[in-house]
Amino acid sequence: QVQLVESGGGLVQPGGSLRLSCTLSRSIFRISAMAWYRQAPGKQREFVALMRWRGSPLYADSVKGRFTISRDNPENILYLQMNDLKPEDTAVYYCARGSQYTANQEAYEDWGQGTQVTVAS
Repeated sequence: QVQLVESGGGLVQPGGSLRLSCTLSRSIFRISAMAWYRQAPGKQREFVALMRWRGSPLYADSVKGRFTISRDNPENILYLQMNDLKPEDTAVYYCARGSQYTANQEAYEDWGQGTQVTVAS
C-alpha cells in the first residue's frame, strides 16, 4: 500500500496550462507503473497517461501532443504538464500506482483522492 496525493488543479482558461503533481509516500518508481486518469461529471473514469521508472510514456489520443507525464529525482513525485487545455479536459484528475505497465485501470492498486481541473472562460 502506498499513499498518493494529487495537487495543482484549478480553474484555467481554454488554451492555458496547468501542472499537476502526485506525491508518493515512498519512492517506488523502479518497481511500479504510474498513471494519470480523469473523470468528468456523469462520465466513466478514463486513461490519460502512463509511465514507469524507465521506458516510453503512453498517452491517450485525446491528450497526445498536449500533455506530458514526467517524474522527479528521487522519484517521489509524478507530474502531468497540461498545455493547450480545452473545456473537454475538465475533470477530476487522479494518479495511480500499479505493479505492471498497463492502461487498464483495474490493474492499479493505489489511487489518490483526485484534484479538480476546470477549463472555462
